[in-house]
Amino acid sequence: MSIQDMTPTEALSHFFGFDEFKGEQEAVVQAVLNGEDAFVIMPTGGGKSMCYQLPALMLPGTAIVVSPLIALMKNQVDAIRGHHEDRAIAHFLNSSLNKADAQQVKDDVVAGRTKLLYVAPESLTKAENVEFLKSIQLSFVAVDEAHCISEWGHDFRPEYRRIRSIVQQIADVPIIALTATATPKVQADIQKNLGMRDAKLFKASFNRPNLYYEVRPKKDALQQIVRYARNHIGKSGIVYCLSRKKVEEIAEVLRVNGVRALAYHAGMDASTRSKIQDQFLMQDVDVIVATIAFGMGIDKPDVRFVAHLDLPKTIEAYYQETGRAGRDGGEGHCIAFYSHKDIEKLEKFLQGKPLAEQEVGFQLLQEVTAFAETAMSRRKFLLHYFGEEFDEVNGPGAGMCDNMRHPKPMRDGQEDVHMILGMVMEHRQAFRIPFYTGVLCGEANREIVDYHGTESSFWKRGAEHDQRHWKGVIRQMVVLGLLRKEVESYGTLKLTEAGEAFLSQPHEVLLAEERDFSDVDSGDSMTQTRSHNHGGAADPKLRKLLADLRKAEADRLELPPYVIFQEVSLDEMAIHYPLTPDELLRITGVGSGKAKKYGEPFLALIKQYVEEEGIERADDLLVRSTQTRGNSKVQIIQRIDRQTELEDLARELSMSQEELITELESIVAAGTKVNLDYILDDLLGEDGIEELFDFFRESEDASTDAVVEEFGDVYTEEELRLARIKFLSEFAN
Repeated sequence: MSIQDMTPTEALSHFFGFDEFKGEQEAVVQAVLNGEDAFVIMPTGGGKSMCYQLPALMLPGTAIVVSPLIALMKNQVDAIRGHHEDRAIAHFLNSSLNKADAQQVKDDVVAGRTKLLYVAPESLTKAENVEFLKSIQLSFVAVDEAHCISEWGHDFRPEYRRIRSIVQQIADVPIIALTATATPKVQADIQKNLGMRDAKLFKASFNRPNLYYEVRPKKDALQQIVRYARNHIGKSGIVYCLSRKKVEEIAEVLRVNGVRALAYHAGMDASTRSKIQDQFLMQDVDVIVATIAFGMGIDKPDVRFVAHLDLPKTIEAYYQETGRAGRDGGEGHCIAFYSHKDIEKLEKFLQGKPLAEQEVGFQLLQEVTAFAETAMSRRKFLLHYFGEEFDEVNGPGAGMCDNMRHPKPMRDGQEDVHMILGMVMEHRQAFRIPFYTGVLCGEANREIVDYHGTESSFWKRGAEHDQRHWKGVIRQMVVLGLLRKEVESYGTLKLTEAGEAFLSQPHEVLLAEERDFSDVDSGDSMTQTRSHNHGGAADPKLRKLLADLRKAEADRLELPPYVIFQEVSLDEMAIHYPLTPDELLRITGVGSGKAKKYGEPFLALIKQYVEEEGIERADDLLVRSTQTRGNSKVQIIQRIDRQTELEDLARELSMSQEELITELESIVAAGTKVNLDYILDDLLGEDGIEELFDFFRESEDASTDAVVEEFGDVYTEEELRLARIKFLSEFAN
């Protein structure tokens, strides 16, 4: 049977091995085969790509797929090639190709071997590519990530505005536009810009019932992410945050704590990103840490968790990024960390942009804040945002969020609702949320004074509550359908028919008190990654037993006690009760060398103590910080093995000599051996080293201060610190 004679279902089985379509896929495929324009709104994981891949394989000619992400293009091309024996079946044409590769792509298209050609919008608008595409037979044009057309979308790209005019220059072919995130406003923008007002609309539900949504205060966020990843070792996850620097640092902290993690951001070259992506797909890496601005263009079905260390700038971006979890229908845990300071930071990024862009940006950020702080069903909130209603009691996925699992008490908000509706009417439905909450709380800001809010009959009527309370009431009224936000006027509140009916006939309205995220840290510090206790101090009884054991071991080995473990190490052992070598490695001052050399009796003592005393260890896992800068530890050890002079080494690593010696002290304190003989033999001589070693052996306190006080008139502080490093290296490690 020829491909042209196959039904869509037969072709689906032939090319992809599936027996049936998902949701609206078959209807979309049929519309494209019939030569009709189609507009597809289908959530992440819903199978959008099949809607254009299958008809492209069935129709004569080549289908053009406009896609904004190079990573996504590569991922999809690889996937299609995996189902077909001829690699030329799919190609991408973008800036990552050299001249020879680009020519090969064009040769394959002309030869009729390529059914799907992925292009970036920038590539599509190049004159040479336009001329080339005019010369070949096209089947249709698919515009993926079509929300990029709208300034109200979360990823507006001006080049997308030119797609329609370019396509008209090339050929008169059908257009299929696809997006995973389109509010009613964005949907209208897309249809208008692409001239698709008569297109067939296919809209799947945005509900992903298997995803669990959770927003946590941004307190010790990095610790929580490390703890979560370690408790789910072997499961795939993505951690999103705002800056490239933070991406690198978080990936490093995860690795130090035994998690197979890699960073991924736009600052890397294309081949590096491609390699990392392949490692993630092949499960050589469990966790990818990525910038929210860049986005992972990846189709991996078994991502089990998505964590946002920083919330993105829009609900659309949040929905799309969380949508990377659980695409196979299995578990998908979506954790976001939120603080007011993060939103303030994002608002600052908008300053200096054109006023209209600022207005749009502020409005979208308000929606993110509303989602984070709401006490209602997060699923209901998200689906309402995308123009879909949801039954939070009986709907698919009901109960799958923190607010439904741990609900706030509900109250009858009839009086609050009546007051807000009356106030919106009195002020001619002309203002946004901050105006009304300011009037109720009696805040005489410039807008309120200029527009006579202080003369309102509602002035200070709600002063017994703060603005957070009133914003929460209004947000819930919007979702309940009593108010709506006028998008074109950047969020002006209007009464709905239900709101007008309520004013004439009030009734019970159940509202929840919004969650308070005001008292949380910003989560910016990457150094405070150690959890010092569970709310108490070190266990004094265990602390003494550990100190006694250390003294006994020191006497047996004829070493000072501090050589075995430092005071801070014993303190942390008496707080966290480590029971395994891996847990011991998370204690300050304990590296693998020290753990192997001295750890066994200490672990045995702690285990016996925990059992005898019936200690229940807290579920708090000690997070190990990256104390040395990036890979400097490895570089320092390698250079010292090559006998590099300290002055040269410090210059290579852009450090001062003081910083370098501090790094060396930290390396040796953790149990790693370094050989400084090539420096110290000339500096101190054999007699000097022997004299200092005698002091280190006999002293109860061989701290830097103590040795400088004893020998500071004979040797420099730097010489004494290096001698102490040599002693600890030889006897402790």
